[in-house]
This record gives sequence, structure tokens and C-alpha cells, in this order.
Amino acid sequence: MKFLVTATTLALFFLSAAASSECVYPRAPTKTPDGSTATQEEMVAGMQAVKEYNASVSTYLECLEKEMNARVEAAGPNASPDQIAQIKAIHNKRHNAAVEELEAHAAQFNEQVKLFKGRDDKG
Repeated sequence: MKFLVTATTLALFFLSAAASSECVYPRAPTKTPDGSTATQEEMVAGMQAVKEYNASVSTYLECLEKEMNARVEAAGPNASPDQIAQIKAIHNKRHNAAVEELEAHAAQFNEQVKLFKGRDDKG
């Protein structure tokens, strides 16, 4: 019986580690076009990069949700409320960090779009 419990614990540990390695934090685009000098094509490419980044963040958030659920399940029915709360708190921190970075990058790009569109108003 002791062997079964130990084997089960090890299996859950490895499953948990595998789940955590699946969620790859998305990288924001490295370059945002300068709206005061960028061409139409550069702005379109920048928009496409933001869209791809948004999709990557969405995939990452879905993965985090699955990972959190797997960890809660792995903790088992005898897990303390504190243990479950800790799992959820870690999930929330990781989730919020990704969303905040996405929002900051999108806001930066939107500022450049305003500059780009403002050039047309001046011309």
C-alpha cells in the first residue's frame, strides 16, 4: 500500500511538472513601429504582430487555466483550503502579469497608430 501511495504521489508530481512546462510565456513583439515616421506597411505589420501576440497570450491563458485545474485535481480531495487558495493565487498572478503586459504593449501600439493617423490630418 505504501508503494502505491508513493508511486501515485510521484506520478502526480511528474504530471504537474509536465503541465507547468507546457505553458510558455509569450514574448511581446520586440519592435513597435514609430507612428511619426512609419510607412503604411510597417504599421500593418505592427498591427499583425500585436494580433499574433494577443493570440499567443490567449493560448497561454488557456494553458494556465488547464494547469491550475490539474494542480487542484492533483492536490486531491483532502487538500486544505489554504493549499487550493495558494494554487489559485499563483495562477492569478501569472494570468494577470500576462494580461498587463499585453495591455501595455497594445496601448503603446495604439499611441503609435494615433501618431500615424495624425500625420494624415496635418498633410
